[in-house]
Amino acid sequence: MAQGRTRIVIAGGGSAGWMAAAALRRFLGPDHAVCLIESEAVGTVGVGEATIPQLRLFNAALGIDEDEFMRACGGSFKLGIQFDGWRKPGEVYLHAFGNVGRDVGLTGFQHLWLRARSLELAGELGDYCLNAVAADAGRMHRGAALTAKAIPPLPYAFHFDAALYAAFLRRRAETGGVVRHEGRILSVERDGESGEVRALLLEGDRRIEGDFFVDCTGFRALLIGDALGVGYRDWRRWLPCDRAVAAPSAAMPPLPPYTRATAHEAGWQWRIPLQHRTGNGLVYCSDYLDDDAAEAMLVDLIGGSPSAPPRRLRFVTGMRERGWCHNVVAMGLSSGFLEPLESTSIHLIQTAISRLLQLFPRAGGDSAALRREYNRQLDFEMARIRDFLILHYWANERSEPFWVDRRAAGLPDSLAERIALWRDSAVIVREHEELFTEAGWIQVLIGQGVIPHSWHPLADTISAEELSEYLVTLNTLYRREVARYADHDATIAAGSAMR
Repeated sequence: MAQGRTRIVIAGGGSAGWMAAAALRRFLGPDHAVCLIESEAVGTVGVGEATIPQLRLFNAALGIDEDEFMRACGGSFKLGIQFDGWRKPGEVYLHAFGNVGRDVGLTGFQHLWLRARSLELAGELGDYCLNAVAADAGRMHRGAALTAKAIPPLPYAFHFDAALYAAFLRRRAETGGVVRHEGRILSVERDGESGEVRALLLEGDRRIEGDFFVDCTGFRALLIGDALGVGYRDWRRWLPCDRAVAAPSAAMPPLPPYTRATAHEAGWQWRIPLQHRTGNGLVYCSDYLDDDAAEAMLVDLIGGSPSAPPRRLRFVTGMRERGWCHNVVAMGLSSGFLEPLESTSIHLIQTAISRLLQLFPRAGGDSAALRREYNRQLDFEMARIRDFLILHYWANERSEPFWVDRRAAGLPDSLAERIALWRDSAVIVREHEELFTEAGWIQVLIGQGVIPHSWHPLADTISAEELSEYLVTLNTLYRREVARYADHDATIAAGSAMR
């Protein structure tokens, strides 16, 4: 990277490209020029419409007003993900954001709940989660608790139209100085000695030079894959779904404040409530369901004609062997793909941007150590999310061949050890900065029917009467709080009215 002003070139638009452009332009300062290349003729996947709460931090860092964002992107609020039929048909549980219950001293809540369950004193796990109680009631609230200071604020995320979000960020980024180039990228020019990318050649005999490049070209991975030849780790042995078909349908108020993920014979269906439409998709494994049958199934599940023709997608679950190679960082689908089961796609773009900002090389400096650290953190993050997704598939009691085969598939050692620790002692250990919290793991493990053999002995020091009173009080507090919240649709409308 040469001395002087650093030229950052982002290849590709969509959510990944414009999130990167907006953030890099805002935080790197005047010594860094940012441009983005995209073609209106090249479509984006645009199905990542459900998020997790960390996106609120990203938007806030960019100075985005939440109500403006919601209006511009057709957004609704999200308190968690409802899983329907994942253990067996007819069973439903919610992976809700935020804490589940409250620890008592050194005793984790799961130990108290498990002991109370053995005494037939406990309700469902969600009865002791503020988000689950609110989601079940279809209510939403932003800000401090209304009935008791001890109750934490309701953590939430968003559903939104990914194409509208990209357009929203584009307007902000261009206003902030990002230069957009329209056109297809035809080839990549590399330095013959160092191997670094020097320029992108566009249709119309245009040449865009740069010092640092961000590959946001989606599954095509034009820079990181085609030009630099970085390999791909295939994780289909554990996550074999390799197809999706997506189609929008009419909005269906009242809008639930959660995403729906419903298991089917060869995968699962998503349903995402937006103000102007419903996002629908079917994820499946082509070894068990063909494309035409999958499309017909999705149309049938929608319950009527979709509002746009279904779009078919193909993918390989996995990740690049390196996310940063030479002077190219891959973000979004070019860096890897983990199916949207836990709404991590947008989050992975966000963490890639944050990681790059923390490790961005100084002009003229040696970036080898920075690259190694970036790739180490990426490996850890992707592997832990991968394990969490595998758990949903492996812990099932369904009878269809696809699901039987998921139970029979081996597990990564990291996941097998985590399950063993949970089964033996109801302990979850969260390592370093991994995404999913202890509460998230507990909800999915319990929801999928993985029940520990025992609990911590400290839970036995509380009498049955005290334990019962504690749980009843906790549930009563949450229900009283939620009763003061507005309906989800009313909360959206109130934000839309604030102009």
